[in-house]
Formats: sequence, C-alpha cells, structure tokens
Amino acid sequence: MNRFPKGLPKKCLETIQNERAYQKQPTVLPEQKARFWLLKQATKEKLPRYQQKPRFGFKTHSREAIEGTYIDKKCPFTGNVSIRGRILSGVVTKMKMQRTIVIRRDYLHYIRKYNRFEKRHKNMSVHLSPCFRDVTVGDTVTVGECRPLSKTVRFNVLKVTKAAGAKKLGSSPEILRVVYFNSSLGSTVIDIGMGNK
Repeated sequence: MNRFPKGLPKKCLETIQNERAYQKQPTVLPEQKARFWLLKQATKEKLPRYQQKPRFGFKTHSREAIEGTYIDKKCPFTGNVSIRGRILSGVVTKMKMQRTIVIRRDYLHYIRKYNRFEKRHKNMSVHLSPCFRDVTVGDTVTVGECRPLSKTVRFNVLKVTKAAGAKKLGSSPEILRVVYFNSSLGSTVIDIGMGNK
C-alpha cells in the first residue's frame, strides 16, 4: 500500500536510506513530509523534524541536529533516548565502529599501605550521534548515562571539546622560525611560511 500521492518526488523522504530497516522518526509521519513537499513552492517552511533537549542544561548540538537529515533513534537530540544518571568525560581513543566510539577515563586509586596513588584507567563504549561530524582521536567528550543501547553501550555523547593541538581546516598558515647563530656574525632569524596542511 502506497501512502504517498502519485507524482511525488522520491526526495520527499529526505533521508538517506542506507540501512536494511526503513529509517524514520517515529513522531514525524510520512504524510507530513509528503504534504511539506507538495506545499514547498508556496511556503518557506522547514521539513518537519523531531528534536528534544537533553537534561542537565546541555543544548541541542549545533544546526546539524536541528536542520540535518540523519535518522538516529539513539541520538540524545533527535532520538528516543533520555539522559539521566551520571555525567562523565573522557578522551576518544578509537573510532572504528559505526556510530560508537571508545573513550578512555583516567583516574587515581589510593593505596593505603603505601599512602600513595596509582594511575588506573577504564575504557568505555559510548554512542556518537551523526550530528557530531568532526570528532577525532584525542578529543575530549562529555557523555551522559542513558538506558542500555546495546550489550556494552550505556552512555551517549553530549558535547565534544577539541584537543589542544587540533586545528580547523583552512586555518592561517604556520610560520616556522629558524635561528642561525654564528659566533663571529651574531644570530640571524629567518621566518619560513609552511602553508596549510
């Protein structure tokens, strides 16, 4: 049974269907999207999209969650997940899974016998929504506890803080300063532009 009017463009679904199961937001009906595409020429309305604010004062991430076309039912901004419980932070160590990353949390453990601390760490698998596009290994992420999303995933990324050494694409060219020192002539300073990498 076809629920769309005849002659409607396939683009009206607006999402990239690259999974076996049909991807849709449960609160946005296909009829609403079809109606939007039929009336698009007359009005400047946005495509209907479900979004929510996670708790604890975290804002909906950037424009991607609000205006993006991705469908992720485990996303804390556009999916069916509520954040409750603990808020933790860690450093991204692996990004080899789909929509899931591994973070490392370092902490100190006190040993009473020696009256000293030892370093320990825990690795955690956390869900990474597609709205976070430019996450790389070494970035610091803030995660919030949610319901179990899989066998090992119980946390969801809420905020990403770029690593100190990371730079954005298209930044200003780097300058390499070379200092030559000769005992008879003194020192000579040469600046060399390295360009964008």
